Amino acid sequence: MPRFLRAVALAAAVAVVPVALPGAAAASTESRCPQLRLADHWYGDNAAKIQKVIDERGRCGGTHGERPVAVFDWDNTVIKNDISDQTVFWMIRHDKVLQPRNKDWRTTSRFMTAAGAAALGKACGTATPAGKPLPTSKNVACADELLSVRKNAKTSTGEEVFAGNNRRYMEAAYAWVAQINAGYRPDEVRAIARQARAAALLAPVGATQKVGSSTQVAWIRYYPEIKDLVTTLNKAGFSTWVVSASPKEFADVWGSAIGIPPSRTLGIYSQTTNGRINGHLEGCGGHADGADEIMTYIDGKRCYINERILGIRGAKAMEAAPAAKRQALAGGDATTDVTMLRDATGVRVTLNRNKDELMCRAYDNADGKWAVNPMFIEPFPALNRAYPCSTTAYENADGTHGPVLRDDGTIIPDQRDTVHP
Repeated sequence: MPRFLRAVALAAAVAVVPVALPGAAAASTESRCPQLRLADHWYGDNAAKIQKVIDERGRCGGTHGERPVAVFDWDNTVIKNDISDQTVFWMIRHDKVLQPRNKDWRTTSRFMTAAGAAALGKACGTATPAGKPLPTSKNVACADELLSVRKNAKTSTGEEVFAGNNRRYMEAAYAWVAQINAGYRPDEVRAIARQARAAALLAPVGATQKVGSSTQVAWIRYYPEIKDLVTTLNKAGFSTWVVSASPKEFADVWGSAIGIPPSRTLGIYSQTTNGRINGHLEGCGGHADGADEIMTYIDGKRCYINERILGIRGAKAMEAAPAAKRQALAGGDATTDVTMLRDATGVRVTLNRNKDELMCRAYDNADGKWAVNPMFIEPFPALNRAYPCSTTAYENADGTHGPVLRDDGTIIPDQRDTVHP
């Protein structure tokens, strides 16, 4: 064939090769397997670990069973800062904390000590009728005592406020935030939470506020990276849930902004009488309603996930569910989340807030499924000590401490803090 004819033939062959339009391949991939938009914001290979689980377990993985489950803690996992803190601060600043039943603070928690009740009674007084708002915006002593209980579980003079609760099932000071809502209707609590939310989102990053005599954080922000992750999971066909150690009414208000409605929000469940919160909690895993001995905290988070998401009832809800039923992905930042994360079968997203037991397990990473990430806003620097995994990082049910054990019973050695900016 003459040279010019060979050239014409070659040109014709090239001309008929299909040329993909810009973005067409990406759109095709996106339609099959939704991709993290902010993957480059994650530390190391964490985004790749997460994406692998989305691809394999989501609708593009070719499975046609029940929807895979993803569960997220709320405070300092989905957002920066704490919704219980901000709501309590708002309540104190706006006189929304009610005088307890019989003007007796022991009615607000079955685990409250005499010292705790006496300190609150002395600071807040008896002039306000039971069920009416305390003047906490002006009564600095009452505001300070309430804050000390919420933040430290101690009186302002350092005495323990709670005693006798199982430390793996509940944190009594967290439960108390729900219990002091006694007298309100759940919708009234949500209305308070909405006002606190609006104030916290409006406040500039770094803003503070005066609560009682102290200066407290005033702002909250959603993490764009976690919002992107939840959006991607939802697109991929996951059933995505919030499992918070804050009152459910608070979490209900915050979750919808990232695509998680109240129907998929777990939190501290308050009982009601005649439509009003009565200060007692719904139980789980064989722990009776009103016994007030379990909540969405450490092993309690497993229980409520098993009962209310996976449909496992009774005492079995306290045990790890069969692997095929368990959550594929979990996200958390503190020891309250450790059992929920350990139960995840795909990836365990761990935001580093230097919490001993959680970070011992995450850094040990015995099965390679932990993904440790610095906080996306104001991350902590490197911890200047080792995590005491081999000695005291595990809190027992009675509040004593011991070593953190792997599933095979071996002790996790002390771990260095290596994932930070």
